[in-house]
Amino acid sequence: MDVPLPHLDRPFDYLVPEALDADARPGVRVKVRFAGQLVNGWLLERAESSEHPKLAYLEKVVSPVPVLSPEVARLARAVADRYAGSLADVLRLAVPPRHARAEKAVTAAAPDGSPTDGTGPTGSTAPDGSPADGTAPDGGAAEDADAGARPGGRAEVDPRGWRDYPAGPALLRALTDGKPARAVWSALPGEDWADRYADAVAATLAGGRGAVVVVADARDLDRLDAALTAVLGAGRHVRLTAADGPARRYRAFLTARTGEVDVVIGTRAAMFAPVRRLGLVAIWDDGDDLHAEPRAPYPHARDVLLTRAQLGDIAALVGGYARTAEAQLLVETGWAREVVADRAVVRARTPALAPTGDDPQLARDPGAASARLPSLAWTTARDALRADLPVLVQVPRRGYVPSVACADCRAPARCPHCAGPLSLPSAQGTPACRWCGRVAAAYACPECGGRRLRASVTGARRTAEELGRAFPGVPVRTSGREEVLASVPGGAGLVIATPGAEPVAEGGYGAVLLLDSWALLTRADLRAGEEALRRWMAAAALARPGTAGGRVVVVADGALAPVQALLRWDSAWFAARELAERRELGFPPAVRMASVTGAAEAVADLLAGARLPGDAEVLGPVPADEGRERMLVRVPRSRAAAMAEALHAAAGQRSARKAADPVRLQVDPLTLF
Repeated sequence: MDVPLPHLDRPFDYLVPEALDADARPGVRVKVRFAGQLVNGWLLERAESSEHPKLAYLEKVVSPVPVLSPEVARLARAVADRYAGSLADVLRLAVPPRHARAEKAVTAAAPDGSPTDGTGPTGSTAPDGSPADGTAPDGGAAEDADAGARPGGRAEVDPRGWRDYPAGPALLRALTDGKPARAVWSALPGEDWADRYADAVAATLAGGRGAVVVVADARDLDRLDAALTAVLGAGRHVRLTAADGPARRYRAFLTARTGEVDVVIGTRAAMFAPVRRLGLVAIWDDGDDLHAEPRAPYPHARDVLLTRAQLGDIAALVGGYARTAEAQLLVETGWAREVVADRAVVRARTPALAPTGDDPQLARDPGAASARLPSLAWTTARDALRADLPVLVQVPRRGYVPSVACADCRAPARCPHCAGPLSLPSAQGTPACRWCGRVAAAYACPECGGRRLRASVTGARRTAEELGRAFPGVPVRTSGREEVLASVPGGAGLVIATPGAEPVAEGGYGAVLLLDSWALLTRADLRAGEEALRRWMAAAALARPGTAGGRVVVVADGALAPVQALLRWDSAWFAARELAERRELGFPPAVRMASVTGAAEAVADLLAGARLPGDAEVLGPVPADEGRERMLVRVPRSRAAAMAEALHAAAGQRSARKAADPVRLQVDPLTLF
C-alpha cells in the first residue's frame, strides 16, 4: 500500500472480485480499503490462497497497465532494505505518477498493452545487500546474444574511441557478448564522454540487450541524447527526467515499459527505468551530489544502479574525469576493473598544468599566495587571448559578492534579524541577508561598530566585471545558475562559470583558470578534497592539450594532495589515498554509517528501541539544523543490512504508537556533520 508508515511496510492480502479478475495483474495500480479509508496500492502477486481467513476485496484497478515490472519491484525492495526505508517510498521514486492521456496514447500504439519482462537472470546478492563489498559476479554467460535483438538491425559498434584505453575494446566486446562486465572508467582530458557512452550502449544493443544510463543534470542529458541519436538513429531511446513534465515523463516511462525502446537515459529519475532484457547500467560523474535523491529513503543513483547490476547479473559502467572513493572501493575489492589510459597517452592529452602557490612561483611573485589573480594566472589568460583562444575562469560561487565582512575588523557581516550571512547584489547594491532576504542598509559591525564592508568571497558576476576591465575589448560571458551555456565559440573571449556550468569551447580552451580554491578545500566536509578535485578536473578537461597550447592554472598550493592529483592527472591515486584514510578513520565507504536526525528526545527514543548489531558504534550527538540534533551509527560493511533492518524496525515501532516528533533516517548520507 502507498502508505508512508514504517510499521505497514509489508504486503497485504486481498480478494480479487470476478469483475476485476482480468485486469488485476501483477504490477497494476489498485485501490483498496484499509482502516476505513480508500488508499492506493500496487498488486505484487496473485495467489490461489491466503493464510488469513478473512479478507477484504480489491476496490478498484486504477489502470490495467502493469507499470511495475517484477525486476523493478525486486530492486525497489532491495533499495528500501539497504537504506532503512519503506517499499512505498521507493516505488514513489521508481514509477512516475499516472498521466491518463499519456497512458492512452502509448497503450494505443501497443494493442495488447502488455509490457515485456525480459529482465535477465538473477544473480547473487552481496552479504550486506549491496554490490560494493567485493562479492564477485557469478561470471555465468548471459543468454544467447542474438536473442531478443530489436527489429531494424543491430547498432554499429565503433571501438576506435576506446582504443586509448587498453581495456576499452575488451569492455565493448564483453558488452556485445552479454557478459556482466563491470568497469570504473577514468576519462582522459578532452574526451567526449557522451560518445564513449554511446559506444557502450551500441555494443550492448548489438548483443540484444537494453541499457540504462544516468547523468547528473539536463545539460549532460542533452549531450548524451545527441550522441545516442547520432550512433543509434532517432527513436531508439527515450529520455526520462522529472524536468520534462508529468505527461512527457510518463510517456517515456511507458514507452520503455511496453518494450518499444531498449535504451533509457536520464537524470536520477531514470535509475529505476523498466528496460526489457537489461544488459548495462551506467552512470557518468558519480561524485556529483545531484545523483543523491533528496526524498526518503534518500538513495544514491550510483548505489541503486550497482545493486541493480548485482541482482540482475548485468554489466555496469561508472565513469568520470575524477574517481570517487566509492568507485575506488569497487576496484580494490575486485567487483569492477579499472579502464584507464597509459601514462604516455595521459601526458599527450593533458594540458600544461601549474599551481600558483609552489616555491618557484612564490619566488617570482611573492604576492601570489594572497592574490586572487596572481601574475601567472593573468599572463596565462593574456597569452591565450592574444592567440585568439577562449579562456575559462572557474569561480566556486555565483552572484556578485555572496559574502561580506567588516572592512575594519574582518568579522563576518551577519543579518541583525536572523544572523544569516549578508551579501552584495551589485557594485552599488545594498547589503541583504541571504537567508531571510531583509535589507541591512544601516549595518554596523557588532564587534567594532564599523560601517564599511569588504568582500570575503567574490562571486562570478563580480569576477566577470573585474576581468572585463582587465582585458578591455574582449567579450565576457557568464555561465551559472541563471543561465547555463552549453557551448561557446572558439575565438578570443572570457567565460566566467561556476562549477558544473562550464560550457564546451569549439576546439578547446586556450587557458583555464581555477580561482578561489580555498572556498572548495576548506569546507567542513568529509568529501571536500574529492569534490574540489572533481570540479577542477571537469573544467581542466575542457582545455586543449599542452602540445596545442592549452594551459591550466590552479590558484592553490601545489603541495596539497588534491592539487598534486590534478597536476599529475591521476584521480585514481587520490581516490586510493582517500579510501585508505577513511578506512583508518572509520568513514564511508570503508564502513556503513547512518545518521539519525530529529528532536533530541525522539532520536534517543528511536535508538533505545533499535536492536543494533553488537559491533555498532553510536556517535554523537552533534548539532543539526532547526534546533535538532544528529546521532551517527557506524558498523562494518558486513553488518550494514542488520543495522538498516534494526533502524527500520525501530522507526516502525514509533510509527505504530503514533510518536509525535519525526526522525529522519539516512544511510551513508553525503554530509555527516
